[in-house]
Amino acid sequence: MPRAPAPLYACLLGLCTLVPRLPGLNECTRGSATSCEECLLIHPKCAWCSKENFGSLRSVTSRCDLKANLVRNGCEGELESPASVTQVLRSLPLSSKGSSYAGSDVIQMTPQEIAVNLRPGDKTTFQLQVRQVEDYPVDLYYLMDLSLSMKDDLDNIRSLGTKLAEEMRKLTSNFRLGFGSFVDKSISPFSYTAPRYQTNPCIGYKLFPNCVPSFGFRHLLPLTDRVDSFNEEVRKQRVSRNRDAPEGGFDAVLQAAVCKSIRSKVELSVWDQPEDLNLFFTATCQDGVSYPDQRKCEGLKIGDTASFEVSVEARSCPGKHAEHTFTLRPVGFRDSLEVGVTYNCRCGCSAGQEPDSPRCSGNGTYVCGLCECNPSYLGSRCECQEGENPSGHQNLCREAEGKPLCSGRGQCSCSQCSCFESEFGKIYGPFCECDNFSCARNRGVLCSGHGECQCGECKCHAGYVGDNCNCSTDISTCRGKEGRICSDRGHCVCGQCQCTEPGAFGETCEKCPTCPDACSTKRDCVECLLLHSGSSADNQTCQNLCKDEVITWADAIVKDDQEAVLCFYKTAKDCVMLFTYTELPSGKSNLTVLREPECGTAPNVTTILLAVVGSILLIGFVLLAIWKLLVTIHDRREFAKFQSERSRARYEMASNPLYRKPISTHAVDFTFNKLNKSYNGTVD
Repeated sequence: MPRAPAPLYACLLGLCTLVPRLPGLNECTRGSATSCEECLLIHPKCAWCSKENFGSLRSVTSRCDLKANLVRNGCEGELESPASVTQVLRSLPLSSKGSSYAGSDVIQMTPQEIAVNLRPGDKTTFQLQVRQVEDYPVDLYYLMDLSLSMKDDLDNIRSLGTKLAEEMRKLTSNFRLGFGSFVDKSISPFSYTAPRYQTNPCIGYKLFPNCVPSFGFRHLLPLTDRVDSFNEEVRKQRVSRNRDAPEGGFDAVLQAAVCKSIRSKVELSVWDQPEDLNLFFTATCQDGVSYPDQRKCEGLKIGDTASFEVSVEARSCPGKHAEHTFTLRPVGFRDSLEVGVTYNCRCGCSAGQEPDSPRCSGNGTYVCGLCECNPSYLGSRCECQEGENPSGHQNLCREAEGKPLCSGRGQCSCSQCSCFESEFGKIYGPFCECDNFSCARNRGVLCSGHGECQCGECKCHAGYVGDNCNCSTDISTCRGKEGRICSDRGHCVCGQCQCTEPGAFGETCEKCPTCPDACSTKRDCVECLLLHSGSSADNQTCQNLCKDEVITWADAIVKDDQEAVLCFYKTAKDCVMLFTYTELPSGKSNLTVLREPECGTAPNVTTILLAVVGSILLIGFVLLAIWKLLVTIHDRREFAKFQSERSRARYEMASNPLYRKPISTHAVDFTFNKLNKSYNGTVD
């Protein structure tokens, strides 16, 4: 049989990770691998049987299966199922204390070198540890800005060396100090370049008229453990002056590296990670808790150890004899772990190929239990040649006598059926009798989308049953709020409630206006118990009514119990019977029943009559008192008003302004003629 062409390998490499993982299916047999290498790429759990006489001569898919299935089918000892492995090449123990300035013999990370051999999709895991050792050599280079604005700071750091040494010696005895300074570039527009500023750029500056010429960077003190030399060099320094606000700090940093060795965090960095690799980290810090997807630990102290679990997975095979290397390194540490990567994409049986093998009729290469036929040869053993008279082999291409060759869906060649391609799916089988598209559908979806069509039959995923896999076995959707299946009023069929109680409806049959509630149902049990003095053992009727109840008698009922349902009803003697119930995990109910109904005493008629009459009289007296109070208040207001008006009167007590005298005099204007004499108002 000819080997699959190169484009097929590329397809498998590129798309095998994109195929969705469907639950309940065997992906190994579903992949229809035709070679050992193709089988290994389907899934990391797939294995290949290289036994010569194994499976069906008409199909090679049975050779690619889960390892347990192949062993069960008789292929023990000739299996190809490589796994990803890790090999530690160099692992020096972690140091507990630093011992030299160079730090070359101080180990802060282990292991140092690892080799992994990866099968695509199969993860391999290794452990690494990082510890910042005590007394590790520390070199500190202090870079000082000596521009004019830093004059106050220069005065403050003249004793800085001594303070630094005192603090650092608490962490390490191997401590060295270095010192350098910078101002700015000695060109315009960064500095004053006029001739008169060459020796003293502070000329004309009233606040500080004297300073040293501007400069870019000066290395003043090499690394030394003599703190006095550091302090002495700092005391010699004088400030300078530049023009723009930003100084040349970046230029100086490029010439002096500051090594910070005091850390409270360990974080792994990855260098040169290959594109086809996935890395997964789990950190275990000082609290002993594992943190998935995290590659750093914080809050560490000197001498603490951080552990990391690293999983490596290859997504595909990059090619033959491909090797890669990547590095894991804690940020700020010199130590590193080098990981060499090789890929296990070929089967061991492929190394034992037999060209022109007798097992293949001398017309092909025997490899991994199969024959790869030479051009123009066909058959599982390359026993046929293209162009031969096929009449003698055609009967072997019929499923039964009288049936069409290759079920009418293929061509018979060399006693074997070569199935036609179909736009609907795949046709397969020794007689092309099977396909993956002629199964029952639900709403146009093959196997309801919950299964796979195999030879005309739906193979349902876990959790689904039925001819077209449309029936879910999950009953969680049928549980009501109280946890009962279909509210005890129906059956759960295919994940849906079918209500059997007359009048019940709803998704969980929770609605039923005509159904008796739980209190009404359990009332029959309670009444039967009361009628037979609380014992159901001697009465068959009570046994039937209380078969799902666990009875508990009580002298008092807790009415505010949140976990129990309170029920009550009125008895024939006008008493109130109380009981509560709670549902048990076993399906029964815990029924707490009051020993005796609560009966009230009859009211006293005389007492009620006297209370009513007394209430009426009391209300009358109260209303009368209120009326009297209101009249008194009104009268007092009127009298006060009269007194106020009286006090405002403005006349003597002996003179009444309303009195008029009985005699009055009035002047009348008149004119009359007497004896031709006119008189006006007077008479002689």
